Amino acid sequence: MDRNRSDRRGFLKQTAALAGVAAGAGWAVRSQSAHAQHVHGEPPRRGARYRVDHMTHYTPLQDYAGIITPAPLHFMQQHSSEFPEIDPQQHRLTIHGMVDRPLSFSMADLKQLPSVSRIHFLECHGNSSPAIHGSDDPNLGLPVQFIHGMTSCSEWSGVSLSVLLNEAGVHKGASWLVSEGGDAGKFTHTLPLAKAMEDVIVAYGQNGEPLRVEQGYPIRLVVPGWEAPFSVKYLRHIKVVDQPYMAWNESMNHSVSRPDLGGKARWYHFQFGPKSVITRPSAGLNMPGRGYVQITGLAWSGAGTVTKVEVSTDGGRSWKEAKRHAPVLPRAHTRFTFDWAWDGQEAVIQSRCTDDAGEVQPSLAELTKNWGMDAADWKKTPRPRAIHFNAIQPWKIARDGSISDVLFA
Repeated sequence: MDRNRSDRRGFLKQTAALAGVAAGAGWAVRSQSAHAQHVHGEPPRRGARYRVDHMTHYTPLQDYAGIITPAPLHFMQQHSSEFPEIDPQQHRLTIHGMVDRPLSFSMADLKQLPSVSRIHFLECHGNSSPAIHGSDDPNLGLPVQFIHGMTSCSEWSGVSLSVLLNEAGVHKGASWLVSEGGDAGKFTHTLPLAKAMEDVIVAYGQNGEPLRVEQGYPIRLVVPGWEAPFSVKYLRHIKVVDQPYMAWNESMNHSVSRPDLGGKARWYHFQFGPKSVITRPSAGLNMPGRGYVQITGLAWSGAGTVTKVEVSTDGGRSWKEAKRHAPVLPRAHTRFTFDWAWDGQEAVIQSRCTDDAGEVQPSLAELTKNWGMDAADWKKTPRPRAIHFNAIQPWKIARDGSISDVLFA
């Protein structure tokens, strides 16, 4: 059997098994078609989307508690149609360019170096984009999953990139890195040297086990707090250079024109702003009935720690502070809860967070103003693509208990 096809089928089966867990005691899914099994023994593809040149999997944020995403449910963006076949015994990471000593590390070499383990989120730069809000494919899961599910949080284990760079001896004039993966398309991305020396990990482990093939086995970069394309998978080359390189994905595929830039595109997008979303109750679920309900969700920021989460149950007219649950870590998801009694009337629930840089998650109106856009721009067909979209997400609860997405209503 073709190994790539076998790996992908195994990944889908594992994903399907975990993605099918109940959405919480007492909660009902509005549309059962999202959970339907495919005929003839084919694995369900809930939360997955595939093209000839691309594979995507969305994390079912509504289906688990805490902050650690089970490894099989971690979101995936694969810039190729197949997973690469990499022999870990033969795989090497080469560091070259503006260094005193070009070095080539085997997996055994990396595992002999001082290790680190830290919990960090990864998020696709296009997560929560307005274009995704118009999706209604039941195979992609509930709205909180296919709209916001390209973010996950794991414990990453490996070696600090700064250790490897110091071992190679970086030249004084160096300022950027060019990282290349071992996949078929040789996915390439650049990274400022200052960030690389701060907290970047060359990871070989995730949640206590080796990286899975869809997460970059045998090694990948983890660039905490920055958009996920920096975290190159199947890492095999790092070139130290003295200027930014315009790799194809960051300058073409991952750039979006913006009105506040005079219609020009910003090629480099780095740190994520503060962001939160209520994962339960959320669109696609039904309220279990009048009375007590615990609102729960996730908050995160690329700047560091989430210092406050607030919840509104009246569409943003008033806000009350939610409980943040330990651990509250820098550049990691933070779980929050809020106790509420639903009176059976129409309500709009939403969350916002503040990070330790003092930045507050914006409303859609505030984000629209900051980006130099007009409110009508969001209602164009098709909806505009946006990068680093972190506007507050409102969910509307109807009197019959059904819940819907009303961000662009």
